[in-house]
Amino acid sequence: MRFKGLDLNLLVALDALMAERKLTAAARSINLSQPAMSAAITRLRTYFRDELFTMNGRELVPTPRAEALAPAVRDALLHIHLSIISSQPFNPAQSDRRFTIILSDFMTLMFFERIVVRVAREAPAVSFELLPFSEEPDDLLRRGDVDFLILPEMFMSNTHPRTKLFDERFVCVSCPTNQQLPPQLSIDNYISMGHVAAQFGRTQRPSVEEWLLREHGLRRRVEVAVPGFTMIPPFLSGTDRIATLPLRLAMHFAKMMPLRITELPQPIFPAFTEAVQWPALHNSDPASLWMRELLLQEACRIDLPSETSQHS
Repeated sequence: MRFKGLDLNLLVALDALMAERKLTAAARSINLSQPAMSAAITRLRTYFRDELFTMNGRELVPTPRAEALAPAVRDALLHIHLSIISSQPFNPAQSDRRFTIILSDFMTLMFFERIVVRVAREAPAVSFELLPFSEEPDDLLRRGDVDFLILPEMFMSNTHPRTKLFDERFVCVSCPTNQQLPPQLSIDNYISMGHVAAQFGRTQRPSVEEWLLREHGLRRRVEVAVPGFTMIPPFLSGTDRIATLPLRLAMHFAKMMPLRITELPQPIFPAFTEAVQWPALHNSDPASLWMRELLLQEACRIDLPSETSQHS
């Protein structure tokens, strides 16, 4: 089909090429042969009067013109998919929808596990792909490559809709044999001690507590950096190191291993909000609406532990 001289099928090919950056993989993703995809590139170049892609080894490198076209093409295809192709009612019990979600190991263990258990009862064919934090979550949302981000609200942009799940706060954790940790922790004590800390992604993006420290111009001494909160407790055992964990996670580990929990200095570490965000184009998608409602219902059932007395 042509629209003002453009074969609209070429937009599907362009979107696949931008996503895959390899000719064979792009062709396979939309069920074209490699020669047919090569022909599509030739026709795209003719229509837009631009090379669109150059080769770097086996990888396709988009030109500035292709980069500029990509967001509008993806938005148009997503709009067609969500508004026309997928406009039928969503029946969870019969759906085989697969949701792709970016979230931390903390939220996976302490929150999303209950979502998976509930969905197994109510929508047994629905599945999930859970991904670690990405360096460019906004781009993934814009392209519709993920269904949800579940992150601290402070890390979310205003480009896409979001809603609060629940509030969380941090505590200090250590081995019960730690002799350096005073009963009442000051910020000077906290900064001077050795830390185990979580850092995320290829660029070691800081977690919430590190971001809060930097906001106050403070820097701690990180002796061990790990790629997630759930890996922290073993590196405290038998040492004088401390770490900063979400309270719910600290209470969870305190039931399984000796762990001392201490309040953090205030007001350096205020409570923060865990939230869920989704692509703007999914706002009226029945499947997304169903999952959002389920997330909010389960979030309302989570109580924040108030007891932070010493555990060992």
